[in-house]
Amino acid sequence: MLRRAQIVVLLFLAVALSAQPFELTVDNIMRGQGLAGWTPRAVRWSPDGQQVYFQWKQHSDPIEEEYDTYVVNRDGSGLRKLADEEEHHAPPANGRWTRDRQRALFTLRGDVWLYDGAAKKSRPLTRTNDTETNPRWLHDERRVSFVRANNLYVLSLEDGTLVQRTNIVGPDERGQHVTLFDEEKKLSASQQWVADEAKKMSDVVARRSAERKEEQGEAKAAFAVAPLKLEAKQSVTDLHLTADEKYVIAFLNTDPAHKRTIVPNYVTESGYTEDIPAREKVGDALAASRVASISTTDGKVTWMTHGLKGKPQTTSDTTKSVTTGRTEASAEKSEKAATTKGEAKQGETKEAADREVEIEELVWSEDGTKAILPIRAADNKDVYYMALDPATAAVRVLHTEHDDAWVRWRSSDPVGFLPDNETVWILSEKSGWMHLYVVPFKGGTLKPLTSGRWEVDEVEISADRRSFLLTTSEVSLHERHLYRMPLAGGTRENLTPGVGLHDAEASPDGQLVADVHGLANRPPELFVGQTRVTTSPAPDFARYAWIDPPIVHVPARDGAKVPGRIYKPANWNGGPAVIFVHGAGYLQNVHRGWSTYFREYMFHHLLMERGYLVLDLDFRASAGYGRDWRTAIYRHMGGVDLNDHLDAAKWLVAQHNVDAKRLGIYGGSYGGFIALMAMFTAPDVFAAGAALRPVTDWAHYNHPYTSNILNTPQSDPEAYRKSSPIYFAEGLKGALLICHGMIDVNVHYQDTVRLVQRLIELRKENWEAAMYPLEDHTFVEPTSWADEYKRILKLFETELK
Repeated sequence: MLRRAQIVVLLFLAVALSAQPFELTVDNIMRGQGLAGWTPRAVRWSPDGQQVYFQWKQHSDPIEEEYDTYVVNRDGSGLRKLADEEEHHAPPANGRWTRDRQRALFTLRGDVWLYDGAAKKSRPLTRTNDTETNPRWLHDERRVSFVRANNLYVLSLEDGTLVQRTNIVGPDERGQHVTLFDEEKKLSASQQWVADEAKKMSDVVARRSAERKEEQGEAKAAFAVAPLKLEAKQSVTDLHLTADEKYVIAFLNTDPAHKRTIVPNYVTESGYTEDIPAREKVGDALAASRVASISTTDGKVTWMTHGLKGKPQTTSDTTKSVTTGRTEASAEKSEKAATTKGEAKQGETKEAADREVEIEELVWSEDGTKAILPIRAADNKDVYYMALDPATAAVRVLHTEHDDAWVRWRSSDPVGFLPDNETVWILSEKSGWMHLYVVPFKGGTLKPLTSGRWEVDEVEISADRRSFLLTTSEVSLHERHLYRMPLAGGTRENLTPGVGLHDAEASPDGQLVADVHGLANRPPELFVGQTRVTTSPAPDFARYAWIDPPIVHVPARDGAKVPGRIYKPANWNGGPAVIFVHGAGYLQNVHRGWSTYFREYMFHHLLMERGYLVLDLDFRASAGYGRDWRTAIYRHMGGVDLNDHLDAAKWLVAQHNVDAKRLGIYGGSYGGFIALMAMFTAPDVFAAGAALRPVTDWAHYNHPYTSNILNTPQSDPEAYRKSSPIYFAEGLKGALLICHGMIDVNVHYQDTVRLVQRLIELRKENWEAAMYPLEDHTFVEPTSWADEYKRILKLFETELK
């Protein structure tokens, strides 16, 4: 009887605890995925379409624990986690599939593996100490090519024969080139003398050496391929064997000799400070890439020449770009010196040099007879889609994209072939919005297959080769859906009709979708058809009424309507407000899906409970709103994008009864940069600001991102000076908080250190900085997140209340 009573009491306590309201505190929110859960990822169908595989973690799993692989049946039943051994036999998340999509190649820990869909098994094709990369099916799909130690190998799946098809050699530590058949060149003079004496001392050694040389000579005769000798610091990045196997298309990179940044790590296992090698700074030389066609018969190398020329320059153009910011006298002195050295005189036109370019991934037609080579100009203004002749390495321009600011470039899947092997599809911002076009491979004009004031985000050919599968924003700029469209264009069928953001994969038969679907107030979950498969958040997440924040459109001074999400407390009668600035620059955060800034989303609920109105903008340069929105910040970050926040502040005061004296702003990364620009250049608008992991000087950020928008510091110093907060620090009036991870390899902690020194020298006192010794750009540890946001909350409670 007593035991039964104890059980009843325990059940009562369990029910009572489960009914307790969610405690909205910084510590609770900053549990991160421990509260909101981990989003299912790497979703893929089995080749027969009967199962869906995906990676997932439980909310209770430790942060450092790897994702597990799960499987669920087509009807949504039978969800289970795979054992470690089973994971090796799951369909690969990133494999190269055969044309019938029954087998796939993938790499695992530096070896090439084969997945067999019929057997539902995977097996290694290589087991070596070398690293094998880029496995591909040969056209007969009975053999496989891969890259090992700068050379291309072909492996037969039928008899295991391995054949080396290139003879690419690099300089050793002494700068000598050693080919396949001249190992003696590895020996120094003294080593060679010792080797010769060893053969004199032993008839057996001499005989075996002669036999080896004879075998080597026979092999050399059979492999009569001249070597391609790499230059110093040059390496092979990829090798493609053509369908007729007569040529190998080689991609080579030469690393530039420039200084890389170093990030010190102070809290280490060894107890000693350790240096983390990091990236270059904007404007430094980038890797130079070349493409060659190598004959598999004799090793003859034909280098591709793109024939693209830069803009011709007059001497006055050169002087202007070089002497910006110097006196006229120093400029005249430099010009005289240049003339003395025999360079072009003032007003003369220099011949246009070959244009510096970056060469991207080669795209083949399904039959292997045609190839497209995307080439991007180093100044980011043009992209060329080139048709490549593998035999001659000759190229011709199929299509060019130009933008006076910078071309929107997709590094993966910007172009492909239709199943007819004669038509090329291209994603282009030609109309001002990213849309799908087709063009004949033989040449012609682009034909649009989609159009409108919305964007195509992803393109794929369906498994039956009859349709496009497109992810677009045509329902609303604040949603993403998967559509099926005929290859010729026409009516699109929405395969994901529910409101929100959808990341969906169609089944092989096209009848179902596996959809990772989230709402503004519900983290993404996996659905197979209409069946919900996962529940990711911790149980207590559901015990709070998280809101679906209304989307508003804030009028800007130039007439634009800036999208935003507004968090307004119940019974709002006016008071303080906070504006949140998302990071990444080119990112969309105003949508009807779960935000990547989900911690901030929950933090905004805490601010609402404390009487703050919160606004979150997709300011100018945010993703999802077309070309003009994207490029509005060209040559001036912190210009129109900052104005959007200043206009929003006025709108909050005028339309929502916000106290103009109690406005705060905060954000991380690009958001931290905007927060600094707001506090320094509009000091009477915001009483308090928090800049998290902020860029303080764009000349210290990376090249790929920054050069798009601001060109380079040496060519456009004005753009950098007017875009970098460190030049405006004297304007600070309100209270400023700066937070930064010390092992940030993206925006370096050095950015904050340099700004702190500037504030000290300016004798500013109303600021503080918090350092996080074991955090990178995006924090990991809940304790770090909690400390940071407690400081932000304290700043606003102190300065805005």
